[in-house]
Amino acid sequence: MSDAFSVARRLRAGETVFSAWCPGGSPLVAETIAREGFSAVVLDSQHGLWDMASLIVGINAVHHAGATPAVRIPLHDHATCSRVLDCGAEAIVAPMINTEADARAFAAAAKYPPLGERSWGPLRAMPLQRRTVTTEYLREANEGTLTLGMIETRTALENVDAIAATPGLDALFIGPYDLSTNLSNGTAQDITAPEVEHAIDRIRDAAVKAGKIPAIYCRDAARARQMQERGFRFIAVASDLGIIRDGAAAILKALKA
Repeated sequence: MSDAFSVARRLRAGETVFSAWCPGGSPLVAETIAREGFSAVVLDSQHGLWDMASLIVGINAVHHAGATPAVRIPLHDHATCSRVLDCGAEAIVAPMINTEADARAFAAAAKYPPLGERSWGPLRAMPLQRRTVTTEYLREANEGTLTLGMIETRTALENVDAIAATPGLDALFIGPYDLSTNLSNGTAQDITAPEVEHAIDRIRDAAVKAGKIPAIYCRDAARARQMQERGFRFIAVASDLGIIRDGAAAILKALKA
């Protein structure tokens, strides 16, 4: 089992954390990937195939595999945010955080007072995280539960300093494909275009200036290493479906050689 809030502690200490990314909706696949040694696994319920029932099983599976369970929630779905935290998720990725008001609303759903307005009910989280005293969990949860707001649009880029300064928001998480789509006015998905690369550096700098964690999604290990060298510290890499596809392709290529 993973140690409670271990990824939050590592990130706050300045370490780099690599996470898997799982949209496929399969707890078994997420668990299998976690067991290979990823520090965290993000279950993507915005664009992925997870429903609440599978999220509950997936959070448990990732936790028991020794990784930190995280969830990307659907757009502005604060109910899912608080519910998956109660089920044991230790990080929430929220899409399309475009304004300071968006960031405040996200933090309010994910953090207990005085930072937010999360209501009490961690029925599954406490036993998963081996906490039996409610005040002990309350004392640790705000620091140990990570809030990662996704910066994906031109509007978010314009407001990035105010977003980064929001109390209760722990990280700025770059969604490079939506960012490139938005910056190109819907004409391209070139994540290495000069305008996109400049925006990536701008978002990282805003996070560092505000004392927040720079985070990003990367399509492969090579890109992840580049982003690590550029100062990003929470880095999600590839996807479960891509990993399965690449593995199948490699087997078939060997068979046909």
